[in-house]
Amino acid sequence: MGERLNHRILLAQRPVGLVREEDVTHDATPVPEPGPGEVLVEVDWLGIDATVRTWLSRAEGYIEPVAIGEVVRCSGVGRVIESRSDRIAVGQQVTTLPGWQEYAVVSDDPMLTTAIGPDADPLAALGVFGSAGITSYVGLTEIGEAKAGETVVVSAAAGATGSLAVQIAKILGCRVIGIAGSDEKCAWLVDELGIDGAINHRTEDLPARLRALCPARVDVFFDNTGGPILDAVLGRLADGARVVLCGAISSYNEPHKPPGPPNYLNLIARRARMQGFIAWDHWGRFAEITGVLGRWLDEGRLRYRCHTFEGLESAPRALNAMFTGENIGKTVVEVRP
Repeated sequence: MGERLNHRILLAQRPVGLVREEDVTHDATPVPEPGPGEVLVEVDWLGIDATVRTWLSRAEGYIEPVAIGEVVRCSGVGRVIESRSDRIAVGQQVTTLPGWQEYAVVSDDPMLTTAIGPDADPLAALGVFGSAGITSYVGLTEIGEAKAGETVVVSAAAGATGSLAVQIAKILGCRVIGIAGSDEKCAWLVDELGIDGAINHRTEDLPARLRALCPARVDVFFDNTGGPILDAVLGRLADGARVVLCGAISSYNEPHKPPGPPNYLNLIARRARMQGFIAWDHWGRFAEITGVLGRWLDEGRLRYRCHTFEGLESAPRALNAMFTGENIGKTVVEVRP
């Protein structure tokens, strides 16, 4: 029987725009062995986030970019098949950062690798209890301080983070408007997730629709996109509004930084504030926050949806789907369909 191989996808060059075939390389190497305090994970699922695209750029961020020749960094779920850890045993299912590969040696540091129940749903782990859930919860409850009766607007509302954010805002008693990029996404947001209105920013007059759907203006804007959408909502802020900067997906594929939004001066007139944050800073509260999210999920107050791509080789296409508008909900890759 031949040696067991680990198929991997590595960064060959820094992409300009969408990830192209020549931007990555594929190889197969012997399955690695864990060292002290490490475990070997057989990867079952990858969770694709827009953040992955920022890690492929040279620009400085809150985490070092992926180096040329390295496996593309990515979250995922798998099962431990070898362990040199006192904390994580063989057979346990874990969430971690395996990257685009079939097998990964990862640290047992609880900030990086978390054991979940043997029968836990890996898609819920990625779609609700991972970075999307913590980001949505912290962004709305602490950064945005959303309160019952307020109007909350969420951009990229049909994505993994946005779709949780609109539901959390409804749970908090807010009036919720979502901004998305297709009629199908808008219908899902209103008809299935139960928000109060949705705007297709590709086909509708965004400022006009904001005026119609937010007659009392916008108290909290949870922004995943930046760009013209951010500027449009800045022009519709209420007095004392809070703008939560979660991401700027509209610019991740651009070679140069976009100009600042012209309507930012409305922050002064409206005595509003705009604040960015990183979910990583709140990872110490993982158990607390996921406990709340899990209760809402069990009660049927929180729902999630996954857009699945099949096979490790589909990972670049899955990442591009985040920017072409193809995906709805959490984008995942089933490594071995």
